Amino acid sequence: MMDDKTQAHKVAAVQFLQLVIAGRVDDAYAKYVDMRGQHHNPYFAAGFAALQVGMRENHVQFPHKTLSVKNVIGEGDLVAVHSHVVLSPGGPDVAAVHLFRFNADKIVELWDVGQAVPGDSPNEQGMF
Repeated sequence: MMDDKTQAHKVAAVQFLQLVIAGRVDDAYAKYVDMRGQHHNPYFAAGFAALQVGMRENHVQFPHKTLSVKNVIGEGDLVAVHSHVVLSPGGPDVAAVHLFRFNADKIVELWDVGQAVPGDSPNEQGMF
């Protein structure tokens, strides 16, 4: 059985991603991120401040990006969000997993992995 804190973290992780996708990156960080925490995205310098800048720049590049959450899993202070991201109408599409670690009610650590959704796959069930 999931405790209330884990459920709250699941909601916070999804809301964080939805705010970022909507271009409200600074609001997302102010509400959900402990800026002293760390991320593990290899394309940005260490520290949440660098990732925040990168997320703002990504929104400028892809202002019509959408995110469809497929699965949310929580255990203790960890939450995983599996989603379908469409960077712009007509693609490209990405299958993404964001893994969040919380301390208190703030994100203190973040991992993210993505895989391009192929346009032509032999698997008729698709990635989702």
